[in-house]
Amino acid sequence: MPLEKLRSARKRTIGTKQTQKAVEKDAVNQVYIARDADAQITRSLESLCKEKGIEIIYIDAMEVLGKACGIDVGSASAAILVE
Repeated sequence: MPLEKLRSARKRTIGTKQTQKAVEKDAVNQVYIARDADAQITRSLESLCKEKGIEIIYIDAMEVLGKACGIDVGSASAAILVE
């Protein structure tokens, strides 16, 4: 399951702003984006990942992504950071 890597990652970002900053710094291995997140929020992150050749893994729901990150609320995006 694609979320196992995210759950076990020692370093990760949670949320679109933090994830986008990490992508801009080339500090990300993989990005996770929830399919039910508002497209206005995730569009620029998706474009940046495609531009930089970073793999995007789509997750069905923000709630599922948030739980995989260990938080009690949904998350539009998250990423595994380079160690």
